[in-house]
Amino acid sequence: MLDPMSAVVRPALATFADLAKLGDDTRAEIVGGEIVDKAAPTMEHGRSQTALGGYLSRRYDRRPGGRWPGGWWIGTEVDVEYDAHELYRHDLVGWRRARVPECPSGRPIRVRPDWVCEILSPSNERRDLVDKLRTLHGAGVPHYWILNPEEKILLVHRHQADGYLVALTASSDDTVRAEPFGDVDLHVGVLFGDLDDDE
Repeated sequence: MLDPMSAVVRPALATFADLAKLGDDTRAEIVGGEIVDKAAPTMEHGRSQTALGGYLSRRYDRRPGGRWPGGWWIGTEVDVEYDAHELYRHDLVGWRRARVPECPSGRPIRVRPDWVCEILSPSNERRDLVDKLRTLHGAGVPHYWILNPEEKILLVHRHQADGYLVALTASSDDTVRAEPFGDVDLHVGVLFGDLDDDE
């Protein structure tokens, strides 16, 4: 018979209520029920986030029609809750307006995104490439991008029933049509500061 005094006491799994107690300025996420610090961005990370956000917002974060395709809500550093113990502050995230007519609001957002992008930092690779990938797939997020500013690589994942398929791998020298934003050319070098967005 086990001694009740020897039982291991596991901490309770964290929820948004626990995260909120840390204050709005806290850069943290909940991964597997644990509050973890969001990696402090490097200059390369910040520039890639700004470049991709600007590139997509200009062309897509608008009503459909006109010169650019439009049809999306695009955000940065938005807290999205997938279940009570999985809440991520995505580098970039988007919702199709056709599916979500009103811009998602509040904190956290509990509406499943249509696209997520994470920008790799050495300290968060496992979270982005394993933990988040599994959660996003389970939640049915159709498109998951990974930007690697150190290697200057873009990975585009497409949701399939048995896991994410790598639909596209591109480097800084490439010009691609990257789903779900395949209406316009993406000069990948723009995302890493190698090219100017002249369009």
